[in-house]
Amino acid sequence: MRKISLFFLAVLIFISSVVAQKTPSGNPADFKVKTCLHSVSYLGIWRGQTALSVDDFLVKAKELGYEGVMLVAKRPHVSPHDYDKAARARLKTKIDSLGLTLVGLAGYTDFTAGIDKPGIPNAEIQAAWVGEIAELAHDLGTNMVRVFTGYERPGIPYDKQYAEVVAGLKMAGKLAARYGVTLVVQNHHDIALHHDAMYWLLKEVNMPNVLAGWDAWSPTLEGLSKEEIRQSILKLKPYIVNTIAADYQTHPRFTYENNLTNYSAQQPVMRAMPMGQGIIDYRTWFATLREIGYQGWVVYEMCEVLDGGGSIENLDKTAKIFLEYMKQF
Repeated sequence: MRKISLFFLAVLIFISSVVAQKTPSGNPADFKVKTCLHSVSYLGIWRGQTALSVDDFLVKAKELGYEGVMLVAKRPHVSPHDYDKAARARLKTKIDSLGLTLVGLAGYTDFTAGIDKPGIPNAEIQAAWVGEIAELAHDLGTNMVRVFTGYERPGIPYDKQYAEVVAGLKMAGKLAARYGVTLVVQNHHDIALHHDAMYWLLKEVNMPNVLAGWDAWSPTLEGLSKEEIRQSILKLKPYIVNTIAADYQTHPRFTYENNLTNYSAQQPVMRAMPMGQGIIDYRTWFATLREIGYQGWVVYEMCEVLDGGGSIENLDKTAKIFLEYMKQF
């Protein structure tokens, strides 16, 4: 009898996670801009970027005028290794006291890492880590964890790598469901970066708590046209529950060819710009999200070397520009 009760409890938790993350309704009237600041913006990992503690970041997000926050689920911010039950309770109290919504945790995964060493069950290890983050998310009062797919490794058949990502996401999704958590797969890593591949991937994983965190910058850097980017949103409409925004500027790069007294073009480097001042067509992006009745948050991140530098003053100014920019939508 106890086993049956536990089973039904798990089912109820799983259902609650699916209900909590609302997929697009199809009604433009349901679209509403809800602003969230990603703690990666003050993590100190980019050249010159000011680092804030988690508590200081939360206060900063509130002072700037954000409604919600997304927290990096690794050191030096919120790692499961560093937050026991008491620390989690204190952090949740801090978030609640500031009137902020913890939109989700940002998990950092790579399901194809170590695939060239078949003796190591890497996908299982990655999935177990996601399970730890899902428990952390539950304890902190959120039901969303952002994850990645995998980087493509040379010399390994593509389908073997793709299958590893599918297997990893299924295992991770099952573990996350125990805590009522939805995994949102961001279009960041190589595997399933394009919207056709991501759509196929999510259909193949086929779990109601494994959905999409769909962002504009990757399709732009893939060279997709305005209409193709719009179509990426329309295609992934059944899955989109989160989007992370950032704007960039292209800096061309060249290598000098001494024998030719000339230069060879290389891949350009991207630099972060204030919202609306870069190359990404966010007018089309948010117009299409409105069209499909997107109901999730808009998460802002400063996740590269930033125009104006990484001082606290420039980070704050850029974060405020995002809030002003989003008022038009």
